[in-house]
Amino acid sequence: MCSIWMGDIKDTPLGVIWIAQNKGGLVAVDLWGERERFTDQVRRLTGADPIYAPEQLTAVSEQLTEYFRKERKQFELPIDWSVMMPFQQEALQVVSEIDYGRTRTYGDIARQLGKPKAVRAVGRANATNPMPIIIPCHRVLGADGRLHGFSAPGGVETKAWLLRLEGSWLI
Repeated sequence: MCSIWMGDIKDTPLGVIWIAQNKGGLVAVDLWGERERFTDQVRRLTGADPIYAPEQLTAVSEQLTEYFRKERKQFELPIDWSVMMPFQQEALQVVSEIDYGRTRTYGDIARQLGKPKAVRAVGRANATNPMPIIIPCHRVLGADGRLHGFSAPGGVETKAWLLRLEGSWLI
């Protein structure tokens, strides 16, 4: 079985962020700051027990730190898409293409996928995004142009904070 490395970034504006990757790429980012919760999430996604090895995660750690300092607008990290279900992969690949400081709606994503009636499924894919910030689900809004849900501490307030950090004109 492939090794899964995990580590934490302690000093971020959002508190402790946990990250995990394998040889294929990033598998999870967690904003809750709880090691046990994150370990369980990584096990569910990969079927493997992660090894605490932050030295294996320097690129992810550095790029997230640069993002919070407004020094990085695009992540250059491999992602292991295999930890997601097929529709979630499709939807989140589209989400990953949303430019820094820009937003799209769940409906926009569904239409781009050629599945205009799959708005709720796109919402679910975003709600279960295993790599928030890296895959910028915070850039996805409701049809009314408003913030709807964010699966992280602080909910929509955290989503709004991330959009303000990026200088989004909507917030």
